[in-house]
Amino acid sequence: MSNRRDFIKKTTLGTLAVSSVLGYSGFANNTKNEEISEIEDFGKKQKKPIIISTWNHGLPANEESWKQLKAGKPALDAIEAGMKIPEADPNIRSVGYGGYPDRDGKVTLDACIMDHNSNCGSVCFLEGIMHPISVAKRVLQNTPHVMLAGQGALQFALSEGFKVENLLTPESEKDWKKWLEDSKYKPVINIENHDTISMLMLDQDGNLAGGCTTSGAAWKMHGRVGDSPIIGAGLFLDNEVGAAAATGLGEAVIRTAGSAMVVELMRQGKSPYDACKEITERIYNKHKNHKDMEYLQVGFIALNKNGEHSGYSLRSGFNFAVSDDEKGHRMEDAKFKMAWEK
Repeated sequence: MSNRRDFIKKTTLGTLAVSSVLGYSGFANNTKNEEISEIEDFGKKQKKPIIISTWNHGLPANEESWKQLKAGKPALDAIEAGMKIPEADPNIRSVGYGGYPDRDGKVTLDACIMDHNSNCGSVCFLEGIMHPISVAKRVLQNTPHVMLAGQGALQFALSEGFKVENLLTPESEKDWKKWLEDSKYKPVINIENHDTISMLMLDQDGNLAGGCTTSGAAWKMHGRVGDSPIIGAGLFLDNEVGAAAATGLGEAVIRTAGSAMVVELMRQGKSPYDACKEITERIYNKHKNHKDMEYLQVGFIALNKNGEHSGYSLRSGFNFAVSDDEKGHRMEDAKFKMAWEK
């Protein structure tokens, strides 16, 4: 792991949510009644299952999702179970319960989930529900829609049996009141001050799935929604190719349709690393003279159909959790274009 001191540009309470993995596929015929763990794919072997998710809080999420997968649970159930861990942890200030509020003191949540058949569910600007990833999954399963927002999302959650809870912890409320003294909005995103959890999964059957969940940008304007719940921005997958997810400044990822573009580059034959790097460079070139550049951070994780994974970020400080049979659960540092100024 890199020295954390290199990851910090300046001390700040601001956090930004963003949310939040590709290749070619071609399967050999399976022998009847024979379990095959590695599938030939254009000369490569498919490595499965594998889970990759953003930031340190991705590690306990991965561990729970891995446990669910190994118990035979479907991929979406495993993703939901894993993501509920950081959502319920008040010490993770950028996801779910205990997340930093907006500038009006309201905790608003975004989440999405997507399966190998391109079925999607998403909620945004949701208040009072601890597990938005579960509501997003119900949107996928029980509605003809992809996204529900605000009061409509809350109304749907209540109809599905979810209960309203106060998500603003005393610690986050204290930090919000301190922020009000100056009311400055300048987020810096790194290991100490991370954001969204995005998870990508290749299951035992060789199918892809993914999800994102976040409490969004600290001190954001009431009603702001980032990239995390937007299919094609914070998360995207194509089961013939791979999956990608984003983290960092949501507005920058949205402007570039970041995750969809990473997947598309993988479709064209690029590795997960090269695809993540190219889209990060594209974002840099579009924003190098932008007002956001002083604190701009974006990063991507990618997982292709062969089970190859990678991550890349604009600035130092981005890490991600990986789980597989070969090496177990671990953290990996993403390569980056530039370091934060000291």
